[in-house]
Amino acid sequence: MKLGLNGMGRIGKLSLWHHVSRKHFSGLVVNVGREIGQGLNDLAASVERDSSFGRLGTYLHGHRGGRVIEELNEEAGTMVINGVPVKFLRTARNPKDIAWQENNVKLVVDTTGAFTDPTADADAGWGALRGHLQAGAEKVMLSAPFKIKSKGIDMPADAVTAVMGINDEDYDPSRHALISAASCTTTCLSYMIKPLMESIGAENFLSASMVTVHAATGSQKVLDTLPKSGAADLRKNRSILNNIILTTTGAAKALALVIPEMQSIGFIAESVRVPTSTGSLIVLVMNFQDDLDSPLKRERINSIYREYAENSKYLEFSEDQNVSSDIIGVPEAAAVIEGTETHTRTASIPVNLQKLKSCQIDAGANHILNVPITQAVVYAWYDNELGSYTNTLGDLTVTVADKML
Repeated sequence: MKLGLNGMGRIGKLSLWHHVSRKHFSGLVVNVGREIGQGLNDLAASVERDSSFGRLGTYLHGHRGGRVIEELNEEAGTMVINGVPVKFLRTARNPKDIAWQENNVKLVVDTTGAFTDPTADADAGWGALRGHLQAGAEKVMLSAPFKIKSKGIDMPADAVTAVMGINDEDYDPSRHALISAASCTTTCLSYMIKPLMESIGAENFLSASMVTVHAATGSQKVLDTLPKSGAADLRKNRSILNNIILTTTGAAKALALVIPEMQSIGFIAESVRVPTSTGSLIVLVMNFQDDLDSPLKRERINSIYREYAENSKYLEFSEDQNVSSDIIGVPEAAAVIEGTETHTRTASIPVNLQKLKSCQIDAGANHILNVPITQAVVYAWYDNELGSYTNTLGDLTVTVADKML
C-alpha cells in the first residue's frame, strides 16, 4: 500500500521523515504542486536537511548516519529514501487534479493547512479537501482541525476528528472518509485532561482554561510586513524574531470533539507565539468542586499522571527541571508533564444564592453557601512538530491504513 502526502511544509516534510523511518508503506507519493529550485537535487537537499532537527541521516541512524537519499530520477520525479521509493508530483495544486489514482494511492494525508473545510465541494474555488476523493483517494487525513466556514452547517457524517490513543476508536472505516488528526496543541491538551477526567470525574470539573506558549509556525513573518487588505489582526504581520505575539487557538473546539465531556465544562483556550523554532508548553488551570476534609492535592494529581504514563506510550511524566529544547524530538510523547510545577490550592468560596435566578430561595434563609473549590495548575511540554504531533499523526495514519486492507 502506498501513502500519499500533500504538501511539504513542516508537518509534510517531517511526516515524510517519519514514514521513511517506519517503512510501513511500500512507497510514498508526495505532491509538492510545483517545481522546486533547479530540480530534483534541490528538492532532495531540502528533504535531507532541517534547521530544527538536523540531517535526515542522523535522525534515522544516529551520528554515524550518512546520506540516505539515492537513485534520483529527474524525469520520473523519483528517489529512494532510506530504502523507500518516493515519487514527487510537481504539477497540480488543486486536490482534485492530483494524480492519486494514476499512482495507486488510496490514502492521503493533507498537510498543507489550506483545505480544512469538510463541507466544501471538490470543485469549489481553488480546491477543497474532498478533491482528494475525486482524484482517486478513498480516505483523506487532515493534519489540522476541521474548520467549517459557513455558519449553521453541521459536521458531515463521513468526517471525524480523532487523536491517537484518546478517541481513535471513534473512527469507523465503513462510514468515515475524512479524518482530522486535530492539532499539536489539542493532542497535548487531550493527554492533560483525559487522565484527570477518568480519575476525578467530569462532574467535578467546574471550569478550565489554558494558554499555549507556542513555537513559531509558518504563519508568522520573519520581518514586519504590511497587512493584506481587510486584515483585522495586525500582529500576524509582525516579526516573530523580535516579538512575543498574541494569537488564537482552536484547541477548545477541537478538544470537545475528541473528549465530548468537555462540552459541559466552561473552557477557554488562548495562544502566545514565541521566537523558538519548535518545542511548546501548555499551562492548564482547572477548578474542581472538592471536599475540604480530603482536598485534591499536588501529590494525587502527579500520581494520576504518573500511573497513566506507565500504561500509555503517548504520555510522559517527568520530575526533571526541563526547558523547551529538552523535549524536541522526544519520540511519541504527545505530552510531557512537568511534575515539579504542578500546584493546587483549595479554598471555601462563598456563593451568594440570591444571584442564581433559577433557584427558589426562602427570603428568611441564609443566602450564602460556602463551596470548597480546588484550583490546580499543570504544565506540559510538547514538540509541536516532530516528537509530539508528527509521531501521533503517523500512528493514526497507520491505524487508518490497516483498516483499509
